[in-house]
Amino acid sequence: MIHDQELEKRAAILIEALPYIQKFRRQTFVIKYGGSAMEETHQVERLLRDIVFLEAVGIKPVLLHGGGKAISRRMREAGLEPRFVNGLRITDQQTIEIVRAALDDEINPFIVQTIRSYGGKAQGLSGKDVFLAKPLEPQLDDSGNLIDLGFVGEAHSVDLEEVFHLLQNDTVPVISPIGSTDDGILLNINADIAAAALAVALKASKLIYVSDVRGILRSPSDPSSLIPTVHIQDIHILIQDNVLTGGMIPKVQSAVTALKKGVSKIHFICGAIPHCLLLEIFTDKGIGTEITL
Repeated sequence: MIHDQELEKRAAILIEALPYIQKFRRQTFVIKYGGSAMEETHQVERLLRDIVFLEAVGIKPVLLHGGGKAISRRMREAGLEPRFVNGLRITDQQTIEIVRAALDDEINPFIVQTIRSYGGKAQGLSGKDVFLAKPLEPQLDDSGNLIDLGFVGEAHSVDLEEVFHLLQNDTVPVISPIGSTDDGILLNINADIAAAALAVALKASKLIYVSDVRGILRSPSDPSSLIPTVHIQDIHILIQDNVLTGGMIPKVQSAVTALKKGVSKIHFICGAIPHCLLLEIFTDKGIGTEITL
């Protein structure tokens, strides 16, 4: 038998969520999902159930997924060694097809089917039909050498026709981070950068990065040093103080760009925390780091 105290606790959770549900109803959230948070099936399923919840209460989630570990696994199976410069995968002709197959034929359909299994509506979109891309310039590596990344690009513009159609029909668009040039050449796009471009194009209220990173930590080895809120004018100080290092720098810089171009708020949360999206969006304290203007 459930005691009255337990019933009151359950009701309090719903009441706490109510003003956020009212505030965010009919707003668009872009959710970037990647990192090792995509490797554990139970974590993936919890997050996708959260997305079904968002759609059910009237929020319009758009999911852009990564897939780096699956791509690296397929590359090794093909006898190729993954190589990165500044967090970007060097992508030759053989690798770009591996990237496309891992993202569009493996990861994207799995996410779509899982959302549907929870009673949600979802449709997969290849990023090549969403992102008009242009090649990235060669990058300097740690030794100061200029490296041609090959088939790696950035989103030059975003075609939202099909995305809007799905949102109008209460269907979650699930999008892969690849793009196509004017000539139809496929390019691998960093998922963080693709998500930021998508959020700007959609004029999203929130851009939420879900990964294996808890947020911005003042001390990377100390989870209790989480910084709940960061203003963009403080980002350069965090970089100078080595609070932001490695792959977090381009991730945060893409977030800052999105904020400056109209996205209202950015969140960094950890996908290993059960129901991380619901806790970040519908509770007073949240669980990660938010970046605001």
